Amino acid sequence: MTTTTVNGRPLVLPDDPDALLIDVIRDAGLTGTKLVCGSGVCGACTVLLDGAPVVSCLLPAQAAADKSLITIEGVGAAGLHPMQKAFMAHDALQCGFCTPGFVVEATAFHDDWRAAKGMATPSREEIVEALSGHLCRCGAYEGIYRAVAEACSGRFDGIDPIAPRLEAREKVTGLARYTVDIHHDGQLEGGILRSHVAHAQITGLDLAPARAMAGVAAVVSLLDDDNMVRFVGSPIAAVAAKDRRTALKAIAAITFKAGPLPAVIGLDAARRDDAPVVFGKKDRKRAGNVSEGAGGAPVSWRGNVRGPSAPFSQRPKQAKSWLDEARQQRNPLLVEETFRVSTQQHASLEPHAAVARFDGDQLTVHISTQAIHESMEKIAKRYGLPHDKVHVIADHVGGGFGSKGSVGLETIAAIELARAAKAPVRVAFDREEELSVTGYRPAAELKVSLLPSAEGRLKALSLTAHADTGAAVNSLIAGLARLIYPAEAKELVDFDVLSNLPPGAPFRGPGGPPMSFALEQAVDEAALRMNIDPIQLRKLWDPDPNRQRLYDWAAGLDVWKSRNPAASQTGRFRRGVGVAAGYWLYLWQTGSSVELAVEGGRIVASCAVQDIGTGTRSVIANTVASAFDLEPQDIEVRIGRSNLPPGPGSGGSRVTASVVPPTLLAIEKLKAEIKRTASRTPAPGSNAPWREMIAAAPDIAVSARRQEDGKPPPGVRPALHEAGLIGRVFGWVLRLMNHMVVGAGVPSSVQVMEVEVDTWLGHVRVLNAYTGLAVGKLAVPTLARSQAAGAVIQGVGYALYETRETDPLSGHILSGSMEDYRIPGIADMPKLEVHFDEAGFEHVPGGSVGIGEVATVPTSPAIANAIRNAIGVRLTEIPFRPDRLVAALKGRDAA
Repeated sequence: MTTTTVNGRPLVLPDDPDALLIDVIRDAGLTGTKLVCGSGVCGACTVLLDGAPVVSCLLPAQAAADKSLITIEGVGAAGLHPMQKAFMAHDALQCGFCTPGFVVEATAFHDDWRAAKGMATPSREEIVEALSGHLCRCGAYEGIYRAVAEACSGRFDGIDPIAPRLEAREKVTGLARYTVDIHHDGQLEGGILRSHVAHAQITGLDLAPARAMAGVAAVVSLLDDDNMVRFVGSPIAAVAAKDRRTALKAIAAITFKAGPLPAVIGLDAARRDDAPVVFGKKDRKRAGNVSEGAGGAPVSWRGNVRGPSAPFSQRPKQAKSWLDEARQQRNPLLVEETFRVSTQQHASLEPHAAVARFDGDQLTVHISTQAIHESMEKIAKRYGLPHDKVHVIADHVGGGFGSKGSVGLETIAAIELARAAKAPVRVAFDREEELSVTGYRPAAELKVSLLPSAEGRLKALSLTAHADTGAAVNSLIAGLARLIYPAEAKELVDFDVLSNLPPGAPFRGPGGPPMSFALEQAVDEAALRMNIDPIQLRKLWDPDPNRQRLYDWAAGLDVWKSRNPAASQTGRFRRGVGVAAGYWLYLWQTGSSVELAVEGGRIVASCAVQDIGTGTRSVIANTVASAFDLEPQDIEVRIGRSNLPPGPGSGGSRVTASVVPPTLLAIEKLKAEIKRTASRTPAPGSNAPWREMIAAAPDIAVSARRQEDGKPPPGVRPALHEAGLIGRVFGWVLRLMNHMVVGAGVPSSVQVMEVEVDTWLGHVRVLNAYTGLAVGKLAVPTLARSQAAGAVIQGVGYALYETRETDPLSGHILSGSMEDYRIPGIADMPKLEVHFDEAGFEHVPGGSVGIGEVATVPTSPAIANAIRNAIGVRLTEIPFRPDRLVAALKGRDAA
């Protein structure tokens, strides 16, 4: 028998030579150490072994024999470490799933640094070197830089700081519990048998061999009633067993016959006239949904191509006529180009996971979800249960970005297995599943034609998008171009191209980044041909008042005023500056409710909403605390439970705009009740009258639902109204079917990027990012900045690194690990300046709208325009791989 010491306590190690250290740690109940990549790439499982940081996902458990092991729980056991305090103070975290690994590594760096260099401040480069083995999908790197630098310089040697994020302490100490951390007595581990072929009819499914295995409690079929699989990774069956190893053996024991059918993989192949059809006419309703909404009007199909869908076009025949005429006349102002964007995976660090448990007729499901209340409703409907018999829980969610907005397979499998096994069951996807079958931002081909008039106005625009949606429909890319840069005529056409690939899903501003990538480059090219400043052209063409203010801000930046003329530089390294604009819709969810109560002399706020790292707890706490002259930490916020007052889903940047207004209504009600029922009035001259009255009040509760907005100022109206009658109809359907309202005013972003291009090796580095955001009043300024920074870093990843690789013949996803799917690391974070313009939404109760999506929309085209400014070549396909950049430079030289 061998042992190790974990956080000062002895722990027996298993004799199994294949046992990994991370499993031993987590089985001991120390769930702060997270399993993400399983390949030593992300750093989330970092622990200290005899004081040295190691990744426990690769280390055999026996390697810790007779050694001292410190996990995140041990770092702050005797009081918060200065690094934990710094992470809290600088909001160096969002969802928090990666935070324990960062803190452990940074703590070791801090202790070594202080021993060697005292209170000197480490450089940005030294911090990067120390933390380069860690990844944060939320992009909290800017706060991490500041936290590490200031902790090392002694700034946090003293008292505990006040954190802007309410749950920061739980996250920096590893005490925050996510769905993958839930463990009930008798809990079983679930696994899913998936198809290894892209298209087949499954027959002869035999589950008996798996059911007969020792340690297996349940086996269920997951096939649809047509017994068809349409992509590699399609679910066939699920198993619940005593542990994962047994579940995998049981999965391997299941037998079936797969009658192979012709398959087609990817955008180009699926558009061929002779391409095998993915969904026959009777099966089209089986397709997934890549949209935030429920889908629009019926659209025609031709083979695998669904479309054209062009509801937001404006005088399309006139646009085509003018563009044809410009081509015939070889009008030098006509801009025409075809752009391509790649598939972007959500790559959430906490995988899709669910834990289901039946207690009699009561179903409790922990889910890593973006939609607590909606999940409860859908589960109740699917299983014929009353709402009060279904309890959905998500205390903390380790990232989602759009991929966890619906009841997914992990939840269905966990419930089915729990019912069959009569025991709690956890289903958690592995990293390959996470990077292949949980959704993605579809790749797309975008053809743009843009024609300025002789007077300098935008005359005609044509944008046609073919989205590579896999086994899904309802993409909207081209149509979003209707709501920016008014023109005399616009032809905006969307097509879904279906193939035997996993279905796409909504991803942070669905359709926005690819539309902006094409349109904003076309506008930039028009500015070059018209010999006008690109910001001034946007000011001329774009009347939106929010963006007009942001254009003035951007034009005043020193980096913009001092930029070099396009392609004026020589030498290996060249710098460029580019600009782009973007928008998102202002959305809020009807029925969103908040309860405020006084319990034992303390205010409690409750709402069935979830916090996926965006800071929902803190938004509610700050709103309430401000009204009562309290500190946010004085407010107890209860969220993450479906049995609380119904709250919004975390999608469409609608949470803040949905929960702040009813919170303000509830505040007024609670104040009135406190005044009416308090047993005593405040002492004369009291500097904390509300605190005294709350302490003297009995237990009381009030609630309020989200009210309608006030009347907007003249000229400010819902963005969809710019699309005329069809826009109003679309908004009405969105409200009726999805309970989402498109409010007046347009959240907007203008970004200026400065890049350095290595013309020899083709590398692009974003040096400085300037982000202007018009998103109304900031509910929590520090967290708003974190959201903006994270959105930018995801946009940098979209532009420079991220792409899903697929075998074009078999349909297998080749980038199913974090070694092969590259997301930005801390070294990729540019220096960032964020400018918030808080005007424009005074008609919204509280004045706050969403940030997370609008802040990522213009990033990739701003980088593209900066590259064009640096080297004189326009890159039309992302990611901007080195080989593509070098080839473009060679092509220019050859021309």
